[in-house]
Amino acid sequence: MKRVIWLSLVAGIFLGSCGEKKPLSPHESVNGPDISVRYGRPYKKGRTIFGSLVPYGKVYRCGADSATTVTFDKDATFGGKPVKAGTYTLFVIPDEQSWTIILNSQPGQWGAFDYDKYKDKDVLHTEVPVKKQDSVVEQLTISLPPAALVIEWDQVQVSVPVSFP
Repeated sequence: MKRVIWLSLVAGIFLGSCGEKKPLSPHESVNGPDISVRYGRPYKKGRTIFGSLVPYGKVYRCGADSATTVTFDKDATFGGKPVKAGTYTLFVIPDEQSWTIILNSQPGQWGAFDYDKYKDKDVLHTEVPVKKQDSVVEQLTISLPPAALVIEWDQVQVSVPVSFP
């Protein structure tokens, strides 16, 4: 009887841990007044990021593992366009001179693998210029300074204006 209990316990622990999906990159939440972002933070690790690991002209999840989410606590203007309060999936289409920033209403997406299946749920597209930086940002970083959502990685920075009327 003790052996059956012990085997059941070991099997339960093993099977329980097999179903867990551990993120490959660290995740972070950043919070600002009336806005928050949850994203995975991949590292550069000596790689060329934009135009290589992250191809130009292709939809990117803007993070690692599950797609990045942006939550607005109240109605806002994002990239000069109105957006209703709620949680959205953030995608980007990077190019050398500008990025297209996309908010999509389909929750729970893993990466950008199914983006085409849900692209009809895009709530806005906005284009922002790329700013080249002299220094390298090793780990993808999203910050929320006043009136903006800023994305930095490698030697690239983009800033999306954010306001709350």
